[in-house]
Amino acid sequence: MLLDKEAQLTQNSFYEASVTRPATLPPLGGRIAADICIVGAGLAGLSAALELRAKGYSVVVLEAKTAGWGASGRNGGQAIVGYASDEAIESQFTPEDCRRAWNITVEALQLIRQRIDEHAIDCDFVSGYMSVALNEKKGRQLAQTTIDLQRRYGYEMQAIAPKDIKNWIASERFHSGAFDPQSGHLHPLKYCLGLAAAARASGVQIFEDSPVVELVRGAKPVVKTAQGEVACDFVVLAGNVYLDAYSKAKAVAPELNKRIMPVGTYIVATEPMGKERADALIRQRSAVCDTNFVLDYFRPTADYRMLFGGRVSYSAATPFNLIASMRKRMLDVFPQLSDLEVPYAWGGFVDITMNRGPDFGRLGSNVYYLQGFSGHGLALTGMAGKLVAESIAGQAERFDLLANIKHHPFPGGPLMRTPALVLGMLYYQIKDLL
Repeated sequence: MLLDKEAQLTQNSFYEASVTRPATLPPLGGRIAADICIVGAGLAGLSAALELRAKGYSVVVLEAKTAGWGASGRNGGQAIVGYASDEAIESQFTPEDCRRAWNITVEALQLIRQRIDEHAIDCDFVSGYMSVALNEKKGRQLAQTTIDLQRRYGYEMQAIAPKDIKNWIASERFHSGAFDPQSGHLHPLKYCLGLAAAARASGVQIFEDSPVVELVRGAKPVVKTAQGEVACDFVVLAGNVYLDAYSKAKAVAPELNKRIMPVGTYIVATEPMGKERADALIRQRSAVCDTNFVLDYFRPTADYRMLFGGRVSYSAATPFNLIASMRKRMLDVFPQLSDLEVPYAWGGFVDITMNRGPDFGRLGSNVYYLQGFSGHGLALTGMAGKLVAESIAGQAERFDLLANIKHHPFPGGPLMRTPALVLGMLYYQIKDLL
């Protein structure tokens, strides 16, 4: 069971250690009614709740654990423009629709800043993101990408030439890079808890410890938990890989399972190193990500730790000796950090699609779903909530644009799709080495 496989990965999170959570909200009990029932109190679900409440709807959010317990509160904290795979968009859309889809992700960055300001969310936001290439070939590809983004979408990124890369990052590992001043990074759990507080203040009802066990579809859907149920006009499914983790007899949305795969991802955080030392590592305290398919990403935290992520598990098995293996990856980039202890290591599962494009859509006319962020969801989840709210309110154009992305199920069925994915990812790991 997915939840059993990641139990240990929730126990040693720097994010959890650096926040004071409010008291757990009571679970749903009995039958209630609302205009909208949202499944999942992560970034997508809470964003939808805020937007729908602002439009005058009554909104109930059902959360299996606590707000931000899943990927929303355990991710790398990088708020980045674009999609996990822009190719998934560009191979299916016209140039005009590609630009519209791209602009949605630019607005996603603006939306984060807007919500931080509007709701006074203290989440350590820092502007600046750097993409770095490990060799000359990847450097040429990255340089061409920066040119293409400006030409196609008018999006400006600063190319970092090989001769200048050491002025941006204190590592011998990288050939060249590109700097994006609009993207950035933040403390994702602080941000998610801030959205939850803002949603409650606006009148959204949030019930924690309330896993959904059944969805009865129809003109008036009913969403059931073990102790209660919500009768509503619309449902928004924002549970991602955990959507069916608690349903015993019948999956909540079985047609969605085969379109996403849970992929484990892992992060460590060092002890604090001090401001001067941290500032010397990465110019402007930017978030950084390399351009490999199986990539490393890292950033300084507000208290001057190095937060480093990247190792993934496509088999859902936690890597052996996680801290040691992740520490080695970090030291491959920054050997000068070898004196620092690594007190925190955690992880979880992200929901990837076959083409790594987002998977939004409807089941019938009144059940919406948001999934498939493919590890690129910190910013896009906010816009997903905004788009689904627009659609429910009768302005579906932007939601339908992304809902038109075609997706295919993972091959092999329930028994063979994980081994098939492991083999496929091995191919990409070999390509990264070449």
